[in-house]
Amino acid sequence: MHSIMIAIAFTLACWLRLRWRAHRLTWADSWWQALFLFLFPFLLILMTAASILAMGASGKMFGFWAGWFSYYCAVCFLVWAIILLLHQAIAGAKLVREVRTYPPIKIGDKSCRVPNIATLFAAQIGFWQPELVVSQAMLNRLDPAHLEAVIAHEEAHAHYRDTFWFFWLGWVRKLTVWLPNTENIWQELLCLRELRADSWSAQKIDPLLLAESLLLVMDVPSVSESILSAGLSCVAPGNQLTQRLEALLNQEDKHNEGENITDCDRNRLESLTKWWFWLGLAGAFLPLAVIPFHV
Repeated sequence: MHSIMIAIAFTLACWLRLRWRAHRLTWADSWWQALFLFLFPFLLILMTAASILAMGASGKMFGFWAGWFSYYCAVCFLVWAIILLLHQAIAGAKLVREVRTYPPIKIGDKSCRVPNIATLFAAQIGFWQPELVVSQAMLNRLDPAHLEAVIAHEEAHAHYRDTFWFFWLGWVRKLTVWLPNTENIWQELLCLRELRADSWSAQKIDPLLLAESLLLVMDVPSVSESILSAGLSCVAPGNQLTQRLEALLNQEDKHNEGENITDCDRNRLESLTKWWFWLGLAGAFLPLAVIPFHV
């Protein structure tokens, strides 16, 4: 019976991932849809493995024997999940310690760490309370106005705790890399994260200035992957540059036209989408409900 549970979970997980399409929806719809398709298959498999572990390898359920093979499969998956999480946490802790060796400076009223590297680089690095890291090359190249725009964008990542949440999403990505469309949905989430940061910072900085800063920063190769390990902070994919620029220009048009009359309706629709997201995600915990039927 446990083997049937595993087969159902894997089939449903793959089916949901195959339903992903790169549609041009509103930001909220795209975000919650991508997040659901990314998390639900993982949680369904994780809860299935946890329920099998709780029921054990002996006994029956609905008249079917449990069996050792499915039990060992569940144990192996859970152990692998813990190993990956520990590996990512250790890598992240090492990265945070490395960041704290960089000299701190003040840029206006903002404190940041400055690594002496030749690449244009700015990011929030850390877990729940990340630190702003800006390379010396960035300080040398950008004028104060564009530097302020870059810092405002990074403040948005700190505001939304992106480093913390994407640490966990990065763990899910590694654990479900074998599922269909894992990388595609991951890249979409990265892009949507950057679009959200752009939108938040555009409320404080001229969107055109943000767009210019984006062009200046994205015009050079990104910093090495070793600096960005553990999914703590990373630059949005280069092929999403056009989408981000278009969003910033649309933001500028809205500012010029004073279009904010639909904010109430937009918030109501987003709340409804969020409610459906959490309701759907709760379905991934259904495998735990079969534990009492194991005898």
